[in-house]
Amino acid sequence: MRLTRQTNYAIRMLMYCAANEGQLSRVPEIARAYSVSELFLFKILQPLVQNNMIETVRGRNGGIRLGKAAHEITVFDVVHVTEENFAMAECFENDATECPLVDSCALNSALREALGAFFTVLSQYTIADLVKARPNVRMLLGLDEMIEARAASAG
Repeated sequence: MRLTRQTNYAIRMLMYCAANEGQLSRVPEIARAYSVSELFLFKILQPLVQNNMIETVRGRNGGIRLGKAAHEITVFDVVHVTEENFAMAECFENDATECPLVDSCALNSALREALGAFFTVLSQYTIADLVKARPNVRMLLGLDEMIEARAASAG
């Protein structure tokens, strides 16, 4: 199974917020860190907000932050809200009736089992796990430099 670009960047956005814990993150800064368009990230933001993974803070000094603790958000949670279709083969589709084996196909059963295993593994990893796996994630995302720049412009 191949995850969409939307899911990939939804996970990355959550990782950014987790690495920036205690601070508000701003979509333009996240877009710069990942070299992706702000518009694309704003599109991804909507399902994450609707599912309480991210919360928004409005106003001049607003931004976004995790809606719940990073250790409470699994990779499966993100995949579940950002992926539209988990069909691994044509026969997974509801209207697939062309194949005479559709009701008794061993391939269909094997693929369903594989998909279940995929979901089980994704459920074992949280956003916190992904951030902790790379101790230098703050540096790689430019978070420390960004905080210093904010402080310098405020003072």
